[in-house]
Amino acid sequence: MSHPDPDLIALGIRQPWAELIMQGVKTIEVRTVPIAIRGCIYVYASRQPSDIPAAQQAIRQHELDLAALPTVRVIGTVEILDCRRCTPADEEASLVPADQLKDRYAWVMGNAQRLPESLPPAFRPFGIWFYPFKRKSDG
Repeated sequence: MSHPDPDLIALGIRQPWAELIMQGVKTIEVRTVPIAIRGCIYVYASRQPSDIPAAQQAIRQHELDLAALPTVRVIGTVEILDCRRCTPADEEASLVPADQLKDRYAWVMGNAQRLPESLPPAFRPFGIWFYPFKRKSDG
């Protein structure tokens, strides 16, 4: 990707989850709400790291250096393939303990592609969804 796609929306994801999505290890993003979005999106590594215990476990298990992971950058793309209610069977793909999946939604992701070089967004994120390379009012 020589020029970023201004029409591609980004999802803000905390580290280490953003990195593990890029590695293809985490294929389910756990959220409290369902989404209708399908297709390719940017993965934006948020400023703040995840503060849930499962994140610390994932860092150890996958031998990540949290301080070395990019933040406040668009790091790649991923396809949202499906959205459904979480089940205990999603524990491995989400890296979240089964007891924390109740009443949550599985945003099923695949085909993660890391950008050759992470990019700073041209426009600041607002909420978890934003267009990093065009103003919201640009249509």
